Amino acid sequence: MQKSDSIVIIPTYNERENIENIIRAVFALEHGFHILVIEDGSPDGTAAIVKSLQQEFADRLHMVERSGKLGLGTAYIAGFRWALAHGYEYVFEMDADFSHNPQDLPRLLRACSEEGADVSIGSRYVSGVNVVNWPMGRVLMSYFASRYVRIITGLPIHDTTAGFVCYRRRVLQTIDLDAIRFKGYAFQIEMKFTAHQWGFRIKEVPVIFINRELGTSKMNSSIFGEALFGVIQLKWNSLFHKKKRKGK
Repeated sequence: MQKSDSIVIIPTYNERENIENIIRAVFALEHGFHILVIEDGSPDGTAAIVKSLQQEFADRLHMVERSGKLGLGTAYIAGFRWALAHGYEYVFEMDADFSHNPQDLPRLLRACSEEGADVSIGSRYVSGVNVVNWPMGRVLMSYFASRYVRIITGLPIHDTTAGFVCYRRRVLQTIDLDAIRFKGYAFQIEMKFTAHQWGFRIKEVPVIFINRELGTSKMNSSIFGEALFGVIQLKWNSLFHKKKRKGK
C-alpha cells in the first residue's frame, strides 16, 4: 500500500454528481493525501462510482459502506476509528460537494504539521464572513449560531460549526469517541469543545465556503435545533467533568 501520513474522510449520501470530481481534485494535490469515503447506503449509486475509482487508485482510495443514513457524527466517528487503526497522523473532515475547497487542504495540514496546532479549522468567520452563494438568511443563521456557541461555551473559535477540520492523531486518541453524543450539526461543536477542554491547541485558517452547485443539502431544522440546545448541555456537563492531559 502506498504510504501517507494524511487521510481525508468524506461522508456521502447521494453524492453521485460530486464524488468523482472531489476524489480526483484531492488526489491531484502534491502532498499525496489518502481518502476514506464513509458511504451511508446512497440509493443513487455513489458507492458504485467509488468502487470503480478504487481500481484506479487502489492504494489511496478507501471506503466503508454502512447500512443506511446514520448521521454525520457517527460517520466521522467510524472514519476516525478507521484512520487510527491504519496509522494516519493527520485526519481531515471534508464535504463531498466542493463547499470545502480541496486546495485548502495543504494549508490546514501546515497549521498542524509546521505551525504547532493540534486541530486546524477551515474557518468561514475568522476574517469576516467568507461565504459564497448562500441565501442571506442561512448566512446569518450560521454566523450567529457560531456567536451563540462562543457565548455559551467560551470557545475561543469564530467558526464553531465548521466541518472542514484537521485533527492530529493524538487528539483523536485522547478524546473518548464513545462519549461523543451528537450526530448532526452539533457534532462539530462537540468535537471542538472537547478538544479545547483537553487543552489542545486549535488554529483557525481562513477559507472561502462556497455553497454546493450539484446535489441536495443535508441541512434541516432538526439538525440546527440539536446544535442550539446541545451546546447548553455541553457547557453544563463540562462544569462537572474537568479534563487535563498528562504533562499539562
